[in-house]
Amino acid sequence: MYCRNCGQPIDDNATVCQNCGAYQNKNPNVEDNGGIGWGLLGCCIPVAGLVLFLVWKDTKPKTAKAAGIGALVSVILGILYYLLVFVGALTFGLLS
Repeated sequence: MYCRNCGQPIDDNATVCQNCGAYQNKNPNVEDNGGIGWGLLGCCIPVAGLVLFLVWKDTKPKTAKAAGIGALVSVILGILYYLLVFVGALTFGLLS
């Protein structure tokens, strides 16, 4: 195997090049903490939550789940709001 930075031959299992010190990780670590911020974004902007869920479902499953749940909560709350408004209008005779 060869160093990704300087091109010198290195051991196949090496994580750092002995010549230049460059890190040789083939799969960089991806931070997947499932933060509440992504859920909040999905709740405030459901389309963004859905898009983030679809984009991250394979690479960042925890974060994707948070964004997807935020979008789902927003849609459910919107439906409940409109149902309550409709029932309220029927109850008080605003709809004939």
